Amino acid sequence: MKILMMVGSLRAGSWTRQLVDATVALLPAHVEASYAVIGDLPHYSQDLDSETPPQVVVDFRRAVEDSDALVVATPEYNGSLPGVLKNAIDWASRPRGSSALDGTPVAVLSVSPSPRGAQWAREDAEKVLRVAGAELLGRSVGVASIHDTVVDGRIADPAIEDALRGLTAELLAAGEDAAARAAA
Repeated sequence: MKILMMVGSLRAGSWTRQLVDATVALLPAHVEASYAVIGDLPHYSQDLDSETPPQVVVDFRRAVEDSDALVVATPEYNGSLPGVLKNAIDWASRPRGSSALDGTPVAVLSVSPSPRGAQWAREDAEKVLRVAGAELLGRSVGVASIHDTVVDGRIADPAIEDALRGLTAELLAAGEDAAARAAA
């Protein structure tokens, strides 16, 4: 089972990346987790999305296609998801009808130091992913007060850890189902 982690914050040491790293540590040993490189993608343009898109786009799309499932983790910038994350979803969503996201199971996480847990960013990410053809799980996880939740690379809040374990278990089951359907 291969899961691709798409982290919407490019900041070194970001809380979003820390939460994703801690979530990866919760995955069973048979799961291979990798990280999408989204900061190097050019701004989406149909002029670039031709028969020969930039190699970084080809590599990114291949990483999405080769994954059984995705974790999309977003901070909240000005009440929504960061532009770099939306841009990555736009690139993965093309070409329409046969995109790398079509039918891909996706779990959405949101992270914020605020008490709302980046709810608006999470809702926007879910909307964009749904329109792009991804298969969203029935729930997502928003982590509020992140600075108190991930401490020294570990999840310090048992309720959040339980929520992440449940979400990743649901994602693994959805990924296995999607792989079985694709093989049939």
